[in-house]
Amino acid sequence: MSKIGALLRRTFGIAKQHMGTDTFGNKYYYIPEQKTWTGRTIRAKRLVEPVNAKEYEYQEGSIPSEWDAWIRGRRKIPPTIEELLKNERYREQVKFRAKEVEEKEMLIQANEYEEGLVARPAQTQIKGHASAPHYREEQLSAEPSSTANTFQPGSWTPPKDQSTKA
Repeated sequence: MSKIGALLRRTFGIAKQHMGTDTFGNKYYYIPEQKTWTGRTIRAKRLVEPVNAKEYEYQEGSIPSEWDAWIRGRRKIPPTIEELLKNERYREQVKFRAKEVEEKEMLIQANEYEEGLVARPAQTQIKGHASAPHYREEQLSAEPSSTANTFQPGSWTPPKDQSTKA
């Protein structure tokens, strides 16, 4: 019955109110609280019509955080274009300053390494490991490497060249 009711509501003019559009082109709507002819109350809804309607085209950050807060009901009024642009400029400034601080820290660290104030991190070379900078040829050993496919319980015996302690 809810599908029929939704169809009737759309057909007979209970329309959604366009609340705004973000810089990506996503459109945001508000559907006010409604009463059905049976007296049931349908709560208000906030929704977005994305530019990329297909789910696989969605990328993180496709909806600005201000509009996301409005959609989820964390803020009462929708954001303005001026607010969106101001917050975007602020985010860019923070990224730029963070990059400057990181570069400054790298220079200080390089100077400390040169002056001998800080020891350089130890680099271990793990033989045959994927993270090792160089690989060595595999050395053959007398010990068996694997018997996973041919092992039979009770068939193993120690090598004969080892002396047994009694």
